[in-house]
Amino acid sequence: MKPHTLSAFDRDLEAIRLNVLTMGGQVEDAILNASRALESRDEDLAAQIVQGDKLIDAAEEEINAQVVRLLALRQPQADDLRAAVAVMKMAGELERLGDYAKNMARRVPVLISAPVIDGAAGALRRQARLVGQMLKDMLDAFARLDVALARDVITRDVEVDDMTNALFREFITHMMEDPRNITPCLHYVFIAKNIERMGDLVTHGAEQVIFVAEGHPAAAREKGHSTALIDAPKG
Repeated sequence: MKPHTLSAFDRDLEAIRLNVLTMGGQVEDAILNASRALESRDEDLAAQIVQGDKLIDAAEEEINAQVVRLLALRQPQADDLRAAVAVMKMAGELERLGDYAKNMARRVPVLISAPVIDGAAGALRRQARLVGQMLKDMLDAFARLDVALARDVITRDVEVDDMTNALFREFITHMMEDPRNITPCLHYVFIAKNIERMGDLVTHGAEQVIFVAEGHPAAAREKGHSTALIDAPKG
């Protein structure tokens, strides 16, 4: 009976993991499309992203329900329990990533009617692409339990932090130069901070991969300079 129980658990868990990977692909698309809508000032695309977040939310609910059923039916022990709980946590991280992409898309209609800040949307799209690639690699690491790739993803979060700090300084400069830039720049600041938080969530996912593979939490990661410590540019 024991080998049958283990194989049944593995089969059920693998099906749930595939659902997580599908959800991850939806989130990756949402992040990249939200940044594209921002740069191209595409209100229709932004609306599609906001609407599509409902599918991401539904995917998380279904995955959580599947994990609960799995735990009740198979009653896993030790390593298997850790893997099942990690899948649920991964779905939660992905749902929050989807929320940040939705929030980015929701700012597009406001920014369409605001003054254009040269280069701002393009810079944010580059920042989002970096996070999107981190997410893609984190999902690959999750699929294969690739610890080396997961650790590589974690190290890249410093670059996201540094990009956020550079953008904050740039937006502060624009606001000081012309008060009409304050409204759009404040929106861009919030977007940059949200993308930074996306990087943190992807990093948490990579840490879950390491926890499942090695049985202990990942080592404390390096962070970039805090945006709370940024000084306004000297006039």
